[in-house]
Amino acid sequence: MSLKLIKASQEYQKQIVEMLEEWIDYNREHPEANTSPWSIFKNDYHDFEYYKNHLDVEVPTEGLVPDSTYFCLDEERNIMVGAINIRHELNDYLLNYGGHIGDGIRPGERRKGYATKMIALGLEECKKLGIHKVLITCDKTNIGSAKSIIKNGGILENEVVNPDGNVQQRYWIEVSI
Repeated sequence: MSLKLIKASQEYQKQIVEMLEEWIDYNREHPEANTSPWSIFKNDYHDFEYYKNHLDVEVPTEGLVPDSTYFCLDEERNIMVGAINIRHELNDYLLNYGGHIGDGIRPGERRKGYATKMIALGLEECKKLGIHKVLITCDKTNIGSAKSIIKNGGILENEVVNPDGNVQQRYWIEVSI
């Protein structure tokens, strides 16, 4: 498994769009599906130039924090297997429910170990940003996500009920300097 995080670019437009189309179709058929990371769904990808230029929050407006979005490329197969959004800081909402990292694996690539590796790569990006204590949350019912977090050193702090009424597990990971 040879994975790397990349920023959206014209070079990878085809792979990103293929992943998004699969994911959006899946979510349409499964309304209960998780749409994490939300950042990859917030803009219409049909205008790819606009899409790639508006993935990251550089100057936050009310309720947002600076963040960076990456896509996870399987270099051996030349396909995008997922995406990860890294919040550079936490506001009250993120501290309670969202954490520093939001991630997701495209539906057709789930349960293959990609999430564990993608989170590890995301933690390296956190380290570059000077974030050494990383909060990652997941729905209590998302056993696969919890396993990926724990495999990366996640320690469960507590469980909280989010505004949607779902139980969120809050894990902290110490990133070595």
